Amino acid sequence: MKAATATIPAVFYVGGDPVKLGLVGSLNRPGGNLTGVGALNVELGGKQLELLHELVPTATDIALLLNPTNPALTDTQTRDAQAAARSLGLRVFVLHASTDDDIDEAFTTLGEKRAGALLVGADTFFYARPDKLAALAARYAVPTISAYREFAAAGGLMSYGGSITDAHHQVGLYTGRILKGDKPADLPVHQATKVELVINLKTARMLGLAFPVTLLGRADEVIE
Repeated sequence: MKAATATIPAVFYVGGDPVKLGLVGSLNRPGGNLTGVGALNVELGGKQLELLHELVPTATDIALLLNPTNPALTDTQTRDAQAAARSLGLRVFVLHASTDDDIDEAFTTLGEKRAGALLVGADTFFYARPDKLAALAARYAVPTISAYREFAAAGGLMSYGGSITDAHHQVGLYTGRILKGDKPADLPVHQATKVELVINLKTARMLGLAFPVTLLGRADEVIE
């Protein structure tokens, strides 16, 4: 989009740092025809790994599912997850998927490697497939965490990340302001800072897992 036009106003929502991704010159002064919302989801991989470890402390081999067609996000998530794994004494191996068939193959590999848990990377490709991911996680009986509440609502074990609904609301507000005459260059990139922990107790019971009271007490939403 940025390469296609330098004049048509555009409002984005991205899971990574829009400055590092080259979308804007700075957060406070975008300086071009683009502005929008930046979320924390890509930077939360380390915390998500900690939550998995707190729930399943016996799992030492953790799978990380990433979309290889999005290297700007994949590299950051791999680096953060590996750093968190070292501090926790865990091993992380990366699985790639950019098609539905790839997801099926990734779960087959996950089963063969006997991964103790799975972290699904923050990516719109995975965000659009919560039902498929939740169903496969249940079939392979692997404790799984995602950045997106939609995953937990679809039957996934838990999610930890920013609210997509809130982010889209802010995108709509910025779009309205631009349609009324504001310039993207003058609208600071909105940084979403609120994160939510959602736990699905029904799925936990199916997996034979019991959430620690301390973890349940930190949940923003518990699905029974």
